[in-house]
Amino acid sequence: MKRRNPSENPYASEVERACVVCSSKGTTMTKTVTQPLRAARFPLILTCLILLGTSLLLHAAQKKAMAGSVLSADKGRFNILVDGKLLGREEFEIVPGGSGWVAKGTTHLTVEGSPAMTVTGALALQPDGAPVSYDWTSQSDKTNSAHVAFEGSVAKMTLQMAGATRPFEQDLSFDSRIVVVLDNNLYHQYGVLSQIYDWSHRGEQSFSVLIPQQLTPGTIHVTSTGTVSAGGKNYEGLTVKTNDIELLLYLDGNHHLVRLEVPASKAAVVRE
Repeated sequence: MKRRNPSENPYASEVERACVVCSSKGTTMTKTVTQPLRAARFPLILTCLILLGTSLLLHAAQKKAMAGSVLSADKGRFNILVDGKLLGREEFEIVPGGSGWVAKGTTHLTVEGSPAMTVTGALALQPDGAPVSYDWTSQSDKTNSAHVAFEGSVAKMTLQMAGATRPFEQDLSFDSRIVVVLDNNLYHQYGVLSQIYDWSHRGEQSFSVLIPQQLTPGTIHVTSTGTVSAGGKNYEGLTVKTNDIELLLYLDGNHHLVRLEVPASKAAVVRE
């Protein structure tokens, strides 16, 4: 499969470039009718009890995931800017799901001279931030999609390309089970990264990274910069570096992403 050079793709993210890098009413009924109706209530009651029990178990599992997790719930919208010009928006949420978490987002992009594009991603995570599975879809003049299953430190990818007669499959191995997914144009995933970062130790920390839309593995280095300012407000800062590029993350007191900047390309992602 020939991989397109990210420098030729108007929608390629800065990270991609770096890594290429659900009453009854009536008269009184007779006893002969009433008895069967009463008997019929028992299956209904049993069903309700089962549903209630299942709901309580799910709630308990979610509370357990939240209590022992490095992640925290977040929801919002980002504006995507290049040189001050609005190119698109992303809506996202990071929420408990089952015994873990789900981080999902949808980005709509419009670049002059290219078809409008919509990218969606849904990342299932364990409480410690290790990925379980990831699904993405990219729609423009063609539609591509993929599913990634993480088994320990191995990512098993199944890619469905427009026009292909069968899926493309590939396994990628990493040095750690904590693999950070940073996909093209889904910037809420940097919010996940900022929560996986060990704030108790700070300093420079390295992570294995995967850019699924480009089948690209790599390594990033993340460092706390202390207090940074933007728009007259102070935030917690993180730098994210590869061999080719540097990004600056602005985080609130809960380490939720408020702003992302790529100084070299004059790109910024700003929370509304």
